[in-house]
Amino acid sequence: MTIQEIKNRFGIIGSSPSLDRAIDIAKQVAPTDLTVLITGESGTGKEVFPQIIHALSARKHGQYIAVNCGAIPEGTIDSELFGHEKGSFTSAHEARKGYFEVANGGTIFLDEVAEMPLATQARLLRVLETGEFIKVGSSKVLKTDARVVAATNVNIQQAIEKGKFREDLYYRLNTVPINVPPLRERKQDIFLLFRKFASDFSTKYRMPTIKLDTEAEGLLSNYYFQGNVRQLKNITEQISVIEKQRDITADIMRTYLPQQQVSQLPMVMNNSVQGGDFSERDLLYKVLFDMKKDLTDLKKIVVDLIENDNQLNQDFLPENAQIIKKLYQEVGTAESPIQLGYNTSTPTTVVQKVPEKIPVQEVEEANLSLQGVEEDMIRKALEKYKGKRKKAAKELGISERTLYRKITEYDIK
Repeated sequence: MTIQEIKNRFGIIGSSPSLDRAIDIAKQVAPTDLTVLITGESGTGKEVFPQIIHALSARKHGQYIAVNCGAIPEGTIDSELFGHEKGSFTSAHEARKGYFEVANGGTIFLDEVAEMPLATQARLLRVLETGEFIKVGSSKVLKTDARVVAATNVNIQQAIEKGKFREDLYYRLNTVPINVPPLRERKQDIFLLFRKFASDFSTKYRMPTIKLDTEAEGLLSNYYFQGNVRQLKNITEQISVIEKQRDITADIMRTYLPQQQVSQLPMVMNNSVQGGDFSERDLLYKVLFDMKKDLTDLKKIVVDLIENDNQLNQDFLPENAQIIKKLYQEVGTAESPIQLGYNTSTPTTVVQKVPEKIPVQEVEEANLSLQGVEEDMIRKALEKYKGKRKKAAKELGISERTLYRKITEYDIK
């Protein structure tokens, strides 16, 4: 089956290379029994890919079950996935089969898998590795031959660092990764999708199909679409129902497109860069150390000025007067006037009491090494909790696994 035939069969619209690549991977992996992890933003259509994999596999005559892990309460998700015995908990009036038992010989799609509790993740890992599971309230080991396809819109690597997702489960699920591109990376597909949705809503509501002029089409194609295909479909439906005029202009289109939701401020990225991983906390430390270094330099200038009882260098800018004035107040009290010259005809005079001799202190440069600061914080946290790693990790806001790795890296005894 070709990629175009797959698109026709599953109602996929678009011709972008990134979309075709995702479909091609699903097609290639379908005949195998490999576990697949589908990633992508919310609203991109990730739920279609497990259906493609199941339909093109040897399991196509078996059960296909889609489970939204984020919609199942934590207290009942084990029962839903693995089943339970009668009387295993208060409302268990009879025995029940779980999804893994029902999907034996078929495919189970675990949507929003990153929302799964850690205890359930451990049980899922066992199923993936051995095919074995135990019902809630039972001691009997059961076997299943269900293929697992999972999906998430969460950054799994960040969830692992925060201790919310098991690293071993991630590598077990991510045997074959498929990334579904966001709509803003498929600009050539936006107008095609709009026309399809407009035609569908025209039939549904029995009214003429809406059409866009050139300017409105350009406006739509260049919009960010935070909600991806789902948001585009909602906007098309709103226009189809509300607007009496069927020819849509750019002015009309703007009333249905929310103001740009994406902040123009720089984002704190958790990507690897030269010298290590920069987190938001690391960047904050660097800003504080830079500020401290600037303050240190200013204090050195002031101390030198008072020690030699002379005027400030003429190159000093007038706008620094208030800063220098405050620093004088920090350094000492006065006897003689000190003039602040600014290349003006009338120098500003600040009366300060200056001791005859002011000891000049050597000011140590702030250590701007993030690794050094990180090592120092780890040592202090371990000393505070007398070497108890769990409490130290909680204090530092990192996982115990990450703390152990840092202790080894910095050779902390």
